[in-house]
Amino acid sequence: MTIKLYCFGESGNAYKAALPLELSGLDWRPVKVDFFSGETRGGTYRSELNEMGEAPVMIDGDVKLSQSGVIQIYITEKTGRFGGTTPEEAREVLRWQFWDNHKLSSQAGMTRFLMNFLPPEKRPTEVISFMQGRLKPVYDVLNTHLAGRDWIVGAGPTHADFCCCGYLFYPEPFGFTRADWPEIDRWLSGIEALPGWKHPYDLMPGSPADRG
Repeated sequence: MTIKLYCFGESGNAYKAALPLELSGLDWRPVKVDFFSGETRGGTYRSELNEMGEAPVMIDGDVKLSQSGVIQIYITEKTGRFGGTTPEEAREVLRWQFWDNHKLSSQAGMTRFLMNFLPPEKRPTEVISFMQGRLKPVYDVLNTHLAGRDWIVGAGPTHADFCCCGYLFYPEPFGFTRADWPEIDRWLSGIEALPGWKHPYDLMPGSPADRG
């Protein structure tokens, strides 16, 4: 049975689920969520897919999951991939997943949204500047950790990588420039080189160009 992932291309959180699905070899397909028209806020979406009103949502037969980190765990349960090769690595992967959700993606995602998906007259410049300032030490943590490493945990790609890269491939400006962080840039190039890798706008339906 084909796994369905309810997602949209602009969502870095959805990309965290879509990318390991694509690289895992599982049979899956994306289902577009029309976030910018308010689909996730509608009663049907909340009652039938996710009462939290969020994407992504994965459906595999009778299994329905939301939250990208939980979907990543399910992918590992199905395939044995990307979760670390030892209990110690598995805990380290989880540690980076939590760090990303709290420190990196939550702040980068909000900053990118404020800078690109609000009308210019509604963009809070002071908030954006504050968030960009908070993100610089976060990028520094990741950049420092990656020195001398190909992957965040262990000898191969894990969900730690797929979490932390979630927003870093997007072209819209939000205060992150790959060239400013050479270790992150090298690591992202390694992810891009994985067989089957796709950019979020190629992997999932929906992009700013669709809306003009």
